Formats: sequence, C-alpha cells, structure tokens
Amino acid sequence: MNGKTTPRVAIVGAGFGGLTAARALARAPARITVIDRKNHHTFQPLLYQVATAGLSPSEIAAPIRSILRGRDNVEVLLGEVTGFDLARRLVETPEQKIPYDYLVVAAGASHAYFGHDDWEPYAPALKTLEDATSIRRRILLSFERAERESDETLRRAWLTFVIVGGGATGVELAGAIAELAYVTLPDEFRHIDTRKARVLLIEAGPRILPTFTPDLSAYAHTALERLGVEIQLGLPVSECSAQGVVFGEQRLAAKVILWAAGVRASPAAAWLGAPADGAGRIQVKTDLTAPGRSDIFVIGDTATNDAWHGKPVPGIAPAAKQQGVHVADTIKRRLAGDDSPRPFRYRHSGNLATIGRRAAVIDFGWFKVRGYIAWWIWGLAHIYFLIGVRNRLSVALSWLWIYLTGTRSACLITQGPQRSEPR
Repeated sequence: MNGKTTPRVAIVGAGFGGLTAARALARAPARITVIDRKNHHTFQPLLYQVATAGLSPSEIAAPIRSILRGRDNVEVLLGEVTGFDLARRLVETPEQKIPYDYLVVAAGASHAYFGHDDWEPYAPALKTLEDATSIRRRILLSFERAERESDETLRRAWLTFVIVGGGATGVELAGAIAELAYVTLPDEFRHIDTRKARVLLIEAGPRILPTFTPDLSAYAHTALERLGVEIQLGLPVSECSAQGVVFGEQRLAAKVILWAAGVRASPAAAWLGAPADGAGRIQVKTDLTAPGRSDIFVIGDTATNDAWHGKPVPGIAPAAKQQGVHVADTIKRRLAGDDSPRPFRYRHSGNLATIGRRAAVIDFGWFKVRGYIAWWIWGLAHIYFLIGVRNRLSVALSWLWIYLTGTRSACLITQGPQRSEPR
C-alpha cells in the first residue's frame, strides 16, 4: 500500500454482510467500492412472502445507492464479478478491473440440487426477487389453469403443490401456500374449490426444522398439519420433472414443485484458489481472512468457520451482519496501524420460523416460545431489521391486513411465460 494514496476497499456483494461492512466503513480513511450484480439489497428472510403473494417486491428491497447515499467515500458499481487478479489486487468484471488494498468477499450463495441441476427448471428455488416473482407466477397460474381444466386428473395435478426441504424456508412456504389456497382464494373461483388443493412438504430427515429443538420442531409439525399441509419425512426426492416428483417408491403428479433443500456458495473459492467444504464455502481463518491472504476477508454464505463455540457459524442474516461489523472494525484498526489478528466470535441471537399468519416458533437458547405470541415477536423482529421506514410501515400494514382479513393484496401475475414453466 502506498502511503501517499488513499487505501481502497472493494466489497463484492451487497447482501447482509457486505452492506453492513460498507456502512461501518463509511467514515473510515479509505475509498470503499461496493460491487453487486443487482442494484438493490433484498431482505431475503421475507422472499417467501413475495413468492406467496403476501408482500410486493418493493416492500422488502431497497436500491443500494439509496441505502449508501450521503457517504462520500463509498461508491456503488453495478457489475458481475468474474474473478480476481490476486497478484495485481484487482476485482475483475467484464467491463472493468477494480483495484483494492483490502477485499471483502460477500458474494452469497445460490441453489444446490445435489448433483441434479437438471431439476432446476421443474423445481425452482428461492434466492432473489426474480425467483420470488417467478414462483408467485407459477403458484397463481396453477389455480388459473385448474379453473379451466376439464380433466379431473390434470386438475388435481394443477392443485398439487410440493415443497422439497423442511428447513425454515420450506416450512414458511408450505404454511403460506396452504393459507393462500384455504383462506384467501376460495371465494374467487367458480369451477374449482381451492380448499381441495394439496400442499405436501417433503423432508429427507427425521423431522422438519432440524436446527430447532425437538419440541419446537414437533409443534411446527402439528401446526402445519392443522393448516392442511401434508408432511412426508424420511424419504428423499429422487426425481423432479414436468410430471411431478418421485420420493421413496411413490410418484406424485404435481405441476408446482418448489426447492428449499440446499444452497451452494458462489464461485469465490475457485477465484481465490482456497479450500472449500462440500457446499463450496471457503474455510476461512479465525479472523475471517482467506487462507494465506491477510488482505482478503470472506464472510456470509461464502465462508465457513467454527466461531460458534467450536461449531460452524450458521448461514443466517444476523451472522453475516456480525461478520460484516467484525471485518470493518479489523480494517479500520489496520488503517490505524494495528495489524494484530482479531478472532471473530459469533453471538447467536436465535432461530425463528413462522407457520402461517398466526403461529411461529422461536428458539433463543435460554428462552423458547411458540404459537401466537411467537408470531408477534417474529413479525416485530423482521419489521425492525427491514431497511427504511417506508418499508417497515408498508410491511406492517400489509401484515395487519392479512391478519385481520386473510386477503393477500399482491396476487399479481406479472411476468411473461417462462420457457421452463409447466404447461
């Protein structure tokens, strides 16, 4: 680093970790460049609400430039990172090369189909706003096509919804789709009874919500069944196609299949030539630097380390934000001349999952709560962490309306036909 020039920090990705780091570095004596292929930050925990017509995309997203405005040392670049030139300290995009003295890699993750990428057209996953609006289209079109279908077998297939994966995303999707079918839509169709829709949640493991305690998992299981969701445990899916799914020895005709079973990290490990785990996450050092690269930090879903009392840090938003703060503090210390290593220590704030519009489970470790009260705590926590007062107010009003009436105001089919869309 040349002492006569202002140090440069490049941040790849404006998710929870990258954006937190950028905001924490906004007053540091450095030039900060945030690079993302999207122009907006998305509050991913609520993507399922967009996918199930509970919220509009604009209610859970905000432009990155707007979030970082007024911070004179921060610039935002819209671009697709394709790799790094480590020798010359450059971030590479098709349009330009961005220099850095410190690099923060917070490139996130994508879907993982465990060697069956050919399933993706038939079983889309949920990671972006585009994914959410595409899934919303699939769900709503399935009711429309069932409405005009005269063949009873095909009609049942259009009214069968399969969610693969019993983690928080799968549970929340299943509960929301059930309420959409059984509460919101029954009075809106004339030739079908949407209450006859079948919502099936398939989990290969012995229970849903495996990161929660067994008692909370059991409560969620019962609450989903009360909503009308069928739960299949212990049988992995062996096929997804335009005709439906195969799990165990069973074949089920279904026109809407949603994937919530796994994620895979960005290609950052290959770009850095760093060791990675089975999900592609870089095995970072205790201070969140990449192996052998003290100038490169890796955080969020792109990284893995055992900073949670010897256990891997979970891939959730609070963890990424804590890592963003830690990296920003480390960089500021280095800019001030303190190069001593600072190990990251993760502080777990709890696991939360909602089941429909009136129940949730929360595990704070020392304190567990379920049911109606947990739903209110879950809602308040998510509203608090949303970016922007307008979004908080808008989401609060949307949820209040859904809670009181059961009506979802975002039942819009807005995209053109997709090539992989079932017909």
